[in-house]
Amino acid sequence: MAEPVRVTLYNDPGCPWAYSAQPAFRALQWRYGAQLDWRLVLIGLTERAQQYVDRGYTPLGTAEGYARRYRRFGMPFGPAPRERVVGTGRACRAIVAARLWSSGAEWAVFRALQFAWFTTTLLLDEDDAIAEALQGVPGLDVGAVIGAIDTPEVEEAYQRDRTEARTASGSPPELQGKTATTDGPVRFTAPSVVFEHGDVRLVAGGWQPVEAYDVIVANLVPDGERRAVPDDPAALLERFPGGLTTQEVAQLLTHGNDAPDRTEAEAAMLRLVALGSATRTALGDDAVWARA
Repeated sequence: MAEPVRVTLYNDPGCPWAYSAQPAFRALQWRYGAQLDWRLVLIGLTERAQQYVDRGYTPLGTAEGYARRYRRFGMPFGPAPRERVVGTGRACRAIVAARLWSSGAEWAVFRALQFAWFTTTLLLDEDDAIAEALQGVPGLDVGAVIGAIDTPEVEEAYQRDRTEARTASGSPPELQGKTATTDGPVRFTAPSVVFEHGDVRLVAGGWQPVEAYDVIVANLVPDGERRAVPDDPAALLERFPGGLTTQEVAQLLTHGNDAPDRTEAEAAMLRLVALGSATRTALGDDAVWARA
């Protein structure tokens, strides 16, 4: 196989735009597989909850925002007000700790924390809450991850991530108004994606539709392979054993530039459940579908 496209994802578990982009990323992973080599860089949007409070964030306003602004993108939400506003730095450190514990584990930890962020009222800047959110991650030593959060190794790696995420000055996303300067340097907003192949570097800043990413990849690997929509939706659950939300299934079953058909996606998954080949686990106002 030719050299894969290096994909750097600048992200943060507490960003609702990043959460809403998950169906697009699942589509890229399905279509291009090992032709994309993914790397996760944690932005660290806020080190302390007070930073959000100072910007006017409230538990009620945040919950209303999830319901009014982001539910339309289809990912599961459970928009109940938290006891207080929550910063993202400690959860980001937990993800870095998982990466250092076992390379690749950061992805499942990131996803678990996203689900907890947007479907529960857990205070995810507290270790007990982070641990609760991670209990279902297969094979993860939750105690080891939580115990490593305050180690020098994790802090050093996390600060490297934060520094790298704050190198967006003069970038295409800055031209598009998709960067931020909330803590000084020009940083990438979540989810920003950098695609690199050979000497070519292309950047998709902030939230983008799946078509934007697909055009970039197709231009970088015009002789590559692009997996089509499967005839049997059960193949999706084989490819993603950790499970898929309804909107992710809908995006994966979408042909061309058609709009995702969420109703048909749910019906397809329900048929698999009825056959005994899939399970449905409630999550917020939706569900995660997985192979039985």
